[in-house]
Amino acid sequence: MKRENTFNTSTLVKLGLMTALSLVMLLIRIPYPPAPFLVYDPADIPIYITAFAFGPAAGLVVTFMVSFIQAFLMGGDGIYGFLMHFIATGAFAVMVGLLYKRNKTRKTAIISIVLGVIVMTAIMCAMNLIVTPLYMGAPRSAVMAMIVPIIIPFNLLKGGLNGAVTFVLYKRISGILHSEGRSKGTESSESSR
Repeated sequence: MKRENTFNTSTLVKLGLMTALSLVMLLIRIPYPPAPFLVYDPADIPIYITAFAFGPAAGLVVTFMVSFIQAFLMGGDGIYGFLMHFIATGAFAVMVGLLYKRNKTRKTAIISIVLGVIVMTAIMCAMNLIVTPLYMGAPRSAVMAMIVPIIIPFNLLKGGLNGAVTFVLYKRISGILHSEGRSKGTESSESSR
């Protein structure tokens, strides 16, 4: 049985392009009205698409690259921002990548996105309780008071919007992402579902 190399040159180029697209999408920043220090950006969409297309490891690679560049080279929040983004977005990417890789159907895509949003939101609540008091010096009680009215709704909204856009876009562009190595007469199992 021939083993398929997950990270061949073509895949690495596509991961680089998805990283670049995610970084460009970081420029779209919309403050969350109830808490303007929280900012929505659609930069996770290419990461989620990567996880759907190439699996959880590829999603984590792109998450790491975007988190690192954003945190340390684009004026992000340094190690604090890196950890928060990498862990939360990485968990979402792993969730959708693992589930969708096993069963590539619309139903599985929807379930994986919903579970990804829930996991990401739970992780962001925990990370805010742990990291925010250490990094920003905010009292843990102040952070705890923001969890239900601010942190949970923001993360559900951000994850839900990015997940919904990913769901709509992925099937439309999956043929492009998987185009290499297919003969003209062969239909992809991806496009038939």
